[in-house]
This record gives sequence, C-alpha cells and structure tokens, in this order.
Amino acid sequence: MTSVSVGAGEGRVVFENAGPLALIAGPCVIESEEHALWLAKQLDRSGPYVFKASFDKANRSSLGSYRGPGLEEGIRILKQVSDYGIPVLTDIHEPAQAEIAAEAADILQIPAFLCRQTDLLLAAGRTGRAVNIKKGQFVAPQDIARAAEKVASTGNDRILLTERGSSFGYNNLVVDMRGLRIMAETGYPVIFDATHSVQLPGAAGNASSGQPEYIEPLARAATAVGIAGIFVEVHEAPEQALSDGANALRLDLLPGFWKRLQAVDGIVKRFSSQESVPAAHSVARME
Repeated sequence: MTSVSVGAGEGRVVFENAGPLALIAGPCVIESEEHALWLAKQLDRSGPYVFKASFDKANRSSLGSYRGPGLEEGIRILKQVSDYGIPVLTDIHEPAQAEIAAEAADILQIPAFLCRQTDLLLAAGRTGRAVNIKKGQFVAPQDIARAAEKVASTGNDRILLTERGSSFGYNNLVVDMRGLRIMAETGYPVIFDATHSVQLPGAAGNASSGQPEYIEPLARAATAVGIAGIFVEVHEAPEQALSDGANALRLDLLPGFWKRLQAVDGIVKRFSSQESVPAAHSVARME
C-alpha cells in the first residue's frame, strides 16, 4: 500500500489507508489574505493537518459568483500559510497553472469535473508534488484508476484519490461507501470529501445549496470503511462564506467532529490491523 507524506517536522502529515486518519481542512476559496492566515492558525489547533483553499473557483454556478483572488495573488497568500509550517493543498484548472501553484502547494488537486483531463494530470504529475485526484461525479470508482495511471506515467506515484459523491441529476449527490473500498484497491490512499458530498449542486438557483447536517454522519461512515483521510471545508460563519457556505462545516464544530472521527478510526484500524485490502480488483486486473 502506498503512503504519501507532506510537510516536515511537527507539521508532517501522512496519508495511508491503514494508518491514522489525516485531515485536510480550510475554506472553499481564499476570501482575503487576513482571513486565510487567521483560519490556517485556528485549524492548526486541531493538530497536524493540510490547509486547503482555492485561488480560483472556475466552476461556479453563476457568472457573477465570487471566484477568488486569482493565481498570482492566491499563491502569494498560500506561501505565507506554508511559512507557518502547514502543508498546503490547492486546485489547478489548466496545465500552465501546475508549476506556479507547486511553488506554494504540497498537494496539487485535480477538480472532479477535470479528473479525466490528460494534459492537466500529466502537468500536475511532472511537478513532483503530491496529486489529489477528485473522482468525478460521473466516474465509477474503479475507473478513477485510469486517471491515477496518467499521473503515475510521469514517474510520480504520490497520488491521493478523493470521493465526493456521484450525481444522478436533480441537484443531488449520492455516496456509495463501497466505492471507497474499490478505490483503495488501487493501492493509493483514499480521502473522503465530507462537505462536497452533501452539496446540492445548483439547488439554490444561481448557486449550490447543501445539507450540512449530514457532514458528520457520512464522515463517520466513510471513516468506518478504513480510509486515509477526511477532507472538509470549514468556515467560522458559513452563512457569510463567499463560496460553498451552504455545505461547509462551522469552525467551532471542528474539534468535536475531528475527535469523534479519530475515535472511530482508531477502533476500525485496530480491528483491521491484521487484514489487508484485497487485491482482487487491482489496477492490473481492471485493464
């Protein structure tokens, strides 16, 4: 099984399906320099984690929705977070953004809508940074292995795979917990995106809505499968967030949320310590 680590010293975070649950957390988008740096410090109180924030939300429902500060300003801000010793994750949308984003990010994220874009995957892989591929809402869990193969073809096997729900239309997403196990059979660490999985895409007309009351139940269920990490977008006032506030976890709920997930993870990993993920559907067998 692959283990992917980012950061160093006390800020080091390790992603491994059989290892302790890791945390990726942060706002959906960089709202301001002050807010990003303040939130990064607040989240650090929960222990080692990866700070997540987007410099550009290129797939907003409405043309008039806030997208972020842009590549140059966003990377400048994320570098400051990195200077705190906190590993950073940000998403890229075009191949040309990969090398620039890699200057600040320990993990380059491939958005779900773009998970089959070959040139984007190759550009991310060539940076040598860890690459988090979000499984598209339209992709079967066994098929995300094809995207991982594209990144691995660059000689970079520092790959994470993230589940964020499947779309069946009608402004809803469904999470099939079997998919987490199927994705783990690739050998790569699997992450569960607990906040985008409760999103109701486009349900608010010119924006997405969400059901945040289901963030923790789904996160507990995913953790019970035995995964490497949890991805959660966090905001101190979700109703005021500039993007995806409807499905964000309120900041003051994070400590208890994370403590409970770690407890579930500890029980599951103890029970499964002598059990390995079956290789019946390995990458080679899926060809």
